[in-house]
Amino acid sequence: MNDALEYMSDTKAITGINIAPLVDVCLVLVIIFMVTAPFFSQPILDVKLPEAHTAEGEKRENITITITSDKRLSVNDVETNWKGLPVILENKIKINRDKFVIIRVDKKASHGEMLRAMDIAKMCGARKLTIATQQKKTGK
Repeated sequence: MNDALEYMSDTKAITGINIAPLVDVCLVLVIIFMVTAPFFSQPILDVKLPEAHTAEGEKRENITITITSDKRLSVNDVETNWKGLPVILENKIKINRDKFVIIRVDKKASHGEMLRAMDIAKMCGARKLTIATQQKKTGK
C-alpha cells in the first residue's frame, strides 16, 4: 500500500487538454463535407448534354506577329518585312486555319501598321485575330 501512495504522490496532476480527439472529429467532419458537397451543386433539372469535342485539351500553336516602334516585323520569332509577311502567314495558316493570329504592337507604333498586319492576316485566311495587351497593374 505504501508503494501505491508513493506512486500517486510522485505523479503530477493533468492540467492540459488532450486535443487529439478534437482533431479526429474535425477531420471526420471535413471528409463528410467533401463527400457531400458535390450533391449540393447538382442542378434541379436533370438533362443529358450532347457530347462535343472541345478545344480545351488541345495544345495550340499560335501565330504571333510582332511590330516594333521602329517598324521592324517578325512572325513567331522570325524577322521579316512587309513583303515577306503574306508568304509566311499563308504557309502557317495553311497548316491549320483555326490558329489564333496574335498581333503584338509596340504602343509607340502607329495604328496603321497594326491595321495593315490585320488586313494581311485576314487576306491570308486567318479566322481568329487578337491584339495582345498588357494587363494594367492595380494599386500605386
